Amino acid sequence: MEFHDNQRPDPDDVLVQIADYVTGSPSFSSEACETARLCLMDSLGCAMAALAFPACTRLLGPIVSGTIVPNGARVPGTPYQLDPVTAAFNLGSMIRWLDYNDTWLAAEWGHPSDNLGGILAAADWLSRTAAAGGRKPFLVSDVFAAMIQAYEIQGILALENSFNRVGLDHVVLVKVATAAVTARMLGCSHDEIINAVSNAWIDGQALRTYRHAPNTGSRKSWAAGDATSRGLHLALMAAKGEMGYPSALTAKTWGFYDVLFRGQPFQIPRPFGSYVMENILFKVAFPAEFHAQTAVEAAFALHPQVRNRLEEIDRVIITTQESGKRIIDKTGPLHNPADRDHCIQYMTAVGLIFGELTAAHYEDSFAADPRIDTLREKMICVEDPQYSRDYLDPDKRSIANAVQVFFKDGTQTEKVEMHYPLGHRRRRAEALPLLEQKFARNLSVRFAGKQAKQIQALFRDSQRLANTPVHEMVDLFV
Repeated sequence: MEFHDNQRPDPDDVLVQIADYVTGSPSFSSEACETARLCLMDSLGCAMAALAFPACTRLLGPIVSGTIVPNGARVPGTPYQLDPVTAAFNLGSMIRWLDYNDTWLAAEWGHPSDNLGGILAAADWLSRTAAAGGRKPFLVSDVFAAMIQAYEIQGILALENSFNRVGLDHVVLVKVATAAVTARMLGCSHDEIINAVSNAWIDGQALRTYRHAPNTGSRKSWAAGDATSRGLHLALMAAKGEMGYPSALTAKTWGFYDVLFRGQPFQIPRPFGSYVMENILFKVAFPAEFHAQTAVEAAFALHPQVRNRLEEIDRVIITTQESGKRIIDKTGPLHNPADRDHCIQYMTAVGLIFGELTAAHYEDSFAADPRIDTLREKMICVEDPQYSRDYLDPDKRSIANAVQVFFKDGTQTEKVEMHYPLGHRRRRAEALPLLEQKFARNLSVRFAGKQAKQIQALFRDSQRLANTPVHEMVDLFV
């Protein structure tokens, strides 16, 4: 007869490291704090732009129609005031909907601003509740600190641990990071944070089915809202005293490693600090899956040479990294906007034909232009091993692509090669004015000039924004 040792172990080291980090005394670089401001600005702008799309707005609002929660979290850009978990789903889905928010690329990729759904919903609810009770509300600076920590947890766990290779979606890391930082915001103890994070790892995890052919679909736009809201839900449960599971990762047979990660432990190659926020990637000029950003930039550069010679094109060679080839190299019919913004050939074709790429270019009405699929059929996507090595090099973190067009008469364009996209840290100064323009453009989707200018003025003043109560900042978006 087999017996099982029922001695409760000490918590897994990864759980302890995360809890130590979020309960420590943070000392973040000025670059990290300033970048957090930009990320908050950009994320809220992306959320406002998403409100122009009925496929997004139909998912928003309370679970039961008409529900209003006193001192609940407001959903920016909408009339909704909800419980924080539902508000987190709303905002998280809005931020992610257009594939236009910031990005992190490593062995695992993802979008750390996905955590803002849970962070801002919790902060807004806590701030309103505190203000109603005559207590000190949360400030936007508290949101910055939570963002830096959530970005770091998600990003460091992504550096050398590939969840996509075992079929899991990267939003598992959103759930874990949101659970950790919102538990701290709720006043949870070190042990309670471990409880919340352990439950996040034990939770059922999303498969990547909805991100890949032939099943690519709109769930990829609300999966982040689902994950960040679930992370906040687990944090709220931990705050009420719900137990955790100390060997959630390492338990033989039943733990995360054995069940979902091929028995391999996580690698954490550097301590938690503010590295991820400092190196985050912004999508500045157009919404596109980030592995294709430099391909689209190259296509824009070639647009003047090919726009009047489309019928003369024999083939187009796209050179990319291993990750790009594995994720977004796609042939055959594309069934919806989510399918198209995860196809490097589609995005490159639009860039070559039109010299621009917007969210509207993924809609069915635009995709019906026969020139796009005709050009896609002439595209060949190949991997450059050096691009793949530079992609994973911690000193480079490049996302290289190259595009070259060959014509039927034997001539060809130059091979336009781009190693670092506009939103990369190495091109941050170049991107800043365009990021401000993107914010203004996105705000205009929802707000008239006076209100939009009031919001922009606050976000330009770093110190005033940091010292603003969270609920007062959110009220500007109502």
